[in-house]
Amino acid sequence: MITAPRFAALVPEGVVAILAKRPVIAFAQVGRELYPNAMRPRSSFEAGSVSDQASVHPSARLEAGVTVEPFAVIGPDVAIGAGTVVSSGAVIAAGCQIGRDCSIGSHVSIQHALIGNHVILHPGVRVGQDGFGYVPGPQGLMKQVQVGRVILQDHVEVGANTTIDRGAVRDTVVGEGTKIDNLVQVAHNVVIGRHCVIVGQVGIAGSVTIGNGVSIGGQTGFNGHVTVGDGAQIAGVSVVASDVPAGARWGGVPARPVKDWLRHMASLRGSPREKQKTAGGDDGNDDA
Repeated sequence: MITAPRFAALVPEGVVAILAKRPVIAFAQVGRELYPNAMRPRSSFEAGSVSDQASVHPSARLEAGVTVEPFAVIGPDVAIGAGTVVSSGAVIAAGCQIGRDCSIGSHVSIQHALIGNHVILHPGVRVGQDGFGYVPGPQGLMKQVQVGRVILQDHVEVGANTTIDRGAVRDTVVGEGTKIDNLVQVAHNVVIGRHCVIVGQVGIAGSVTIGNGVSIGGQTGFNGHVTVGDGAQIAGVSVVASDVPAGARWGGVPARPVKDWLRHMASLRGSPREKQKTAGGDDGNDDA
C-alpha cells in the first residue's frame, strides 16, 4: 500500500507500505508503470493497419502506423499522424487534421477540426458540429452561420458523449493538457485554457473564456460571454452568471465567492422556516 509518513504507524502488521509525501501522485505513477496499456484506449484491430471494411477517401493522407478499424469513415483531404487509432464507426469529415498518437473512439464524429498530438476522444464524442445560433426574424427564427473551427491542442482528453461545437465567428479552442469528463457541452466560440479540469455534465454557453488551470465541478452551468480567470475553482452544481477573478473559489446559484456562499447557506439554515423543516413540522405544502 501507499500512504503518507504520518500514517505509517497505522499500517497493519505484515503489510508493506510505500511512504510518499503525496500518496495520490505516487499511486498514479505506480499505476502508469504497472499498467501502461491502460493509459489510452487500445484498438481491437491489428495495429498499424487499415481495414478493408473502412472507407478512406483517396485524397486522405495517413502516415505510416495509423490504425483504421472496420466501418470507420475518413473523408477527403483528411490528414492523420502516425500511431493514431481511428476506431470502428468513427467519422472524420473533409479537411480535418489529426496529430500523432491519438485515440479516436468508436462512433466519434469530427468536423471542421484541427487536433493535436496525444489527444484522446472517448466513444461518442462530437467535435465540430454547428453551435446553437438563431435570431428572431419576420418569419420565425433565422439560423446564424457557423463558420469557425474546433482546435484541440496536445494531450487533451475528452470523455464519452461530450459535445464541442465549432466556432461561429472565431474558433472554439481547448488548451493543451485539459481534461474534460463525460457528457459535457462546450458551445461555439468557447476558449478553454491549458490544464483545466471539467467534470461531467458541465454546460458552457457560447463565447465563454476560461483561463489556464481552472477546475470546474460537475453539473455547473455557465452563462454566455463570461470570463473565468486563471486558476479559479468552481464548486459543483453552480451557475456562473458573471466574470470570475483569477484564483477565486466560487460556488452556488448564482455563483459567488465561497465564503459568501457558505455564509448565505448558514443564514438559511438559521431561518425559522429551515428550523421548522429540521424539526419535522413542515409537510412541504405552502398555504395559498
